[in-house]
Amino acid sequence: MQIETLPILLFILCSTGLAVGLLVVSRMFGPHRAGAVKQMPYESGMDPIHDTRRRFDVRFYLVAIAFLVFDVEVLFLYPWAVASRNAAGIDAAVSAGLVSGRGLVFAEAMAFIALFAAGFVYAWRKGIFRWR
Repeated sequence: MQIETLPILLFILCSTGLAVGLLVVSRMFGPHRAGAVKQMPYESGMDPIHDTRRRFDVRFYLVAIAFLVFDVEVLFLYPWAVASRNAAGIDAAVSAGLVSGRGLVFAEAMAFIALFAAGFVYAWRKGIFRWR
């Protein structure tokens, strides 16, 4: 085993141990009251007791879009953080001496954050953050 993979293996082992430990503790000390209401399916904030072709409230779609914009896209910042740490072989522009590797990565990250901020302002103006 290479020494570089040891932290990843330790992280996986610790997180698995924590998850199993919390599961065991919650099963031992947590309440267990099963009933018909708890066994009933529940989807998108509404009980499924009407026609399946019933319209959903638009707030659920707005929440889904806000989740995609403000949670999932933040994950794109992690590769840039790693690339800025090791920015030796970024692009042809780096080899031509036009920009430095870290400068190029920083400019790309700032462009992404500007687009991210534009999406945030758009969502704010549309009223997604106000729960009616």
